[in-house]
Amino acid sequence: MESRFKTPEFEHYTVMANEAVDMLDCKPGKIYVDATLGGGGHSELILQRIQPDGKLIAFDIDEDAINASKKRLENYKNLTIVKESYSNIKKVLQNLGIKQITGGIVFDLGASYHQLTKQERGFSFMKDAPLDMRFDRDSGFSAYDVINGYPQEELIRIISEYGEERFTKRIVKNIVNYRKLKNIETTGELALIIKNAVPKTGERIHPATRTFQAIRIEVNHELQNIKNTLNEVLTLLSVDAIISIISFHSLEDRLVKQCFKYYASKCRCKPNEPVCHCKPPMLELINKKPITASELEIKENPPSRSAKLRGAKKIASWENEIDKTCN
Repeated sequence: MESRFKTPEFEHYTVMANEAVDMLDCKPGKIYVDATLGGGGHSELILQRIQPDGKLIAFDIDEDAINASKKRLENYKNLTIVKESYSNIKKVLQNLGIKQITGGIVFDLGASYHQLTKQERGFSFMKDAPLDMRFDRDSGFSAYDVINGYPQEELIRIISEYGEERFTKRIVKNIVNYRKLKNIETTGELALIIKNAVPKTGERIHPATRTFQAIRIEVNHELQNIKNTLNEVLTLLSVDAIISIISFHSLEDRLVKQCFKYYASKCRCKPNEPVCHCKPPMLELINKKPITASELEIKENPPSRSAKLRGAKKIASWENEIDKTCN
């Protein structure tokens, strides 16, 4: 399968397509979920492998992605595409009459190639466009609201935490001083404000990269969504079902790693508890170290160099499965 999917209106590169779907060990007759449909690359591979009687439910909140994937996957009859965030997965599956995910689920977190490169979406500092960055264009909250409306201390927290930017205070000072004169309207304006705040370091990446990433994460509640969803998804998996997650940000990967490790541990007691009463592990790790993209894939699609793939199989059910401790 070609990893790059392109139409005149939509272009998408499916990262680690085979690796992520191979991990699911797809079988006919079972129910699978693609939590992040995007350009439909993972969905297409799953559908090919679960014929004739498997089912796939795919989620996305980006209308462009949904429209493109509907065309790409129009010949598959055992597919349901839902315009919803994966954070609502339990409610949606219940409405569809599905109690459990019997096969597995795949997540491909972060922004898509189409979102990052489509000028009017306002994700990129490479093309001047209105400050937007919304995955869901029906949402009333955008990057414009973050940059022009958030107080100084909150901007510092977001850019420092989500962007891991060492020049955060300089950047935020420039933003705040600029917006006292006029609102910041475009990605080009913001990129220039950031560039003027950051000293030259010899880094190969653009000085606005980390700040733009942080704002995008805030606008779309990316970390909060995955944090809230992981526990819930585990309750929906049948025993032997598999969860496969691709992340691009160190904070996302850390959340996934910690959650998997918690539910795969034999003991989850606090240090001061004298006797262990822990339930047996719920998960079995498929890979202890993350799988990364091949050299060939990175050459074809440089952003894939940041991708990390982790997977786990559900091996036991707990009576009260939602446990916020791993958060």
